[in-house]
Amino acid sequence: MYNLTVVLYALFAVHNIDNELEDSSWMHGVVRTSLTLCSSVYILTSFFGFLLFGDDTLDDVLANFDTNLGLPFGSALNDAVRFSYAAHLVLVFPVVFYALRVNIDGLIFSSSRRPLIVDNFRFASITIALVGSIFIGANSIPSIWDIFQFTGATASVCVGFIFPAAITLRDHYNIATKTDKILSVLMIVLAVLSNAVAIYSDAYSLINKNKT
Repeated sequence: MYNLTVVLYALFAVHNIDNELEDSSWMHGVVRTSLTLCSSVYILTSFFGFLLFGDDTLDDVLANFDTNLGLPFGSALNDAVRFSYAAHLVLVFPVVFYALRVNIDGLIFSSSRRPLIVDNFRFASITIALVGSIFIGANSIPSIWDIFQFTGATASVCVGFIFPAAITLRDHYNIATKTDKILSVLMIVLAVLSNAVAIYSDAYSLINKNKT
């Protein structure tokens, strides 16, 4: 669920990439190449993960590497997986954090006429507050695998769908049309429903895991 929601959430970057290209016609090739690479990685990971773990494959196959694999180089493989997860977080965090900061600024400081990029105090305040909250939360979670499941079901949905829709509904500059507001409400409803299902599924899996 975490990987799926991150993929859906990353769709907002398509327009930014398109704007940075010298020729917009290149965008089709960029999208096709990205889809091919991502699909190949997911398919290969799922296939070989199932071959290795069989019926014991978890929802997040990388969580299987947090146990004793019973292989000659099992510990080295576990360390490699942990390193890849750390590298993944390092690369993904700036992308996710950028959107989070922009959305939080739009919700809290919507009346400000100064853009965030030129207001150093506001930029620093939001950044420090968010990074501090994330740091405290990260150190309060006993298992990173558990938080990965819940962050995939909550944070990405909030930042990618609920926050932008809420800003549209607030419509401080009165530029949103009736259709925009209807679509925003629909986005929030669908996001909340999918989020609730994902959280229930993750919680149910954790409860059953603790019972066994």
